[in-house]
Amino acid sequence: MPRELIQVGYNASFEGHAPLAGYAFYYRNEPNFLHTNLTLRLAVAPTYLDSELGFSHLLGENTDLGVGLAGGGFADSYSEIRQGTYHPNQSFDGDGGEGSISIYHLFNPGQMIPLNGVLRGSVHYSTYASTDNTSKNFQIPADDTTFAVRTGLRWGGKEPLLFPSLAMELSIWYEGQFRMNPDTYGFGTNSLGNPAGDRHVESQSHLFWATALLAYTMTNSGQAFYVNLTAGTSVEADRFSAYRLGALLPLVSEFPLSLPGYYYQEISARQFVLLGGNYMIPLDKKNRWNVNINAATAGVDYLQGFKQPGDWLSGVGGGIMYQSSSVKIMAGYAYGIDAIRSGGRGNNSIGILMQFDLGHAKQNLLFPGEFNRWRGWSRMFNGIFGQ
Repeated sequence: MPRELIQVGYNASFEGHAPLAGYAFYYRNEPNFLHTNLTLRLAVAPTYLDSELGFSHLLGENTDLGVGLAGGGFADSYSEIRQGTYHPNQSFDGDGGEGSISIYHLFNPGQMIPLNGVLRGSVHYSTYASTDNTSKNFQIPADDTTFAVRTGLRWGGKEPLLFPSLAMELSIWYEGQFRMNPDTYGFGTNSLGNPAGDRHVESQSHLFWATALLAYTMTNSGQAFYVNLTAGTSVEADRFSAYRLGALLPLVSEFPLSLPGYYYQEISARQFVLLGGNYMIPLDKKNRWNVNINAATAGVDYLQGFKQPGDWLSGVGGGIMYQSSSVKIMAGYAYGIDAIRSGGRGNNSIGILMQFDLGHAKQNLLFPGEFNRWRGWSRMFNGIFGQ
């Protein structure tokens, strides 16, 4: 599907000192790019680029090939958070680049709900650097190259949109990560007095996860709901490959592990189960203004070194959302019920989520109902601001 979007998300916590939690990127999906069998997918953030060129039917009638290229600044940065405390002196910046080749196969052509198989191989190079806050005696990880393979089955799917009106997905995945330069880093020295960190990078990590989701909008009332159940486990996970849960940033990754009211990536887990969702209630007949209620709960088996009291974590939140044909924007509040803070349990946070549909706005401008440029401008602004 052709898409041209701007996505923005940001969370800020009131308790403690939290790392930056947000995203802002331009997203484009362009079928028939240069040729009828080519599709370009592009996501551009201020310091990062993620792209893929798809070749339809290249490997058969129902089998496509994708060639990906990604890279930029700060994408591999790491923030150390243990028991609700952010440790800037043990955190560091990371830059990197990646190339990938993917095979997509449709198993049930002609069916309403597609069943796709995905096989992807990638190579990723990461380079790390201290920040102004990194401790002088903290040894940062060595630069490394990681080879990865991901395979999965996805029945259905969800569009890369903020609060899609209709979606369903059942999927199961495996990813293996193989590092060329596993080593230790952190604090400490060996028996010879040379730097030897107190934490290590595994030579290989294996991740297994599955997800089930459903989004639906009721045609009569305009009320909508979204529910997502995700569970994952791992073998030989480390700080770089563990599952990290926290914050409400629904488009921060392909598989966001959102816990409203927590710091972004606050929880490091070896395995987990996460249930979350939201419910939207219109406040006017045109469904311009809506109340959004969201909640999530997770059972967690913590990564070694990140154990904390309580294996179940929950968060709730809500907000007011305005939407038109081209814009969705929500301002909200969230409370992390079980988040550990210096004053005990509980964390308050606020956030903003925004989606701007550039493709729809251009359509209103360039192809108005009447051939009058000023009416075209009027239609565009009506679509954006709902006037």
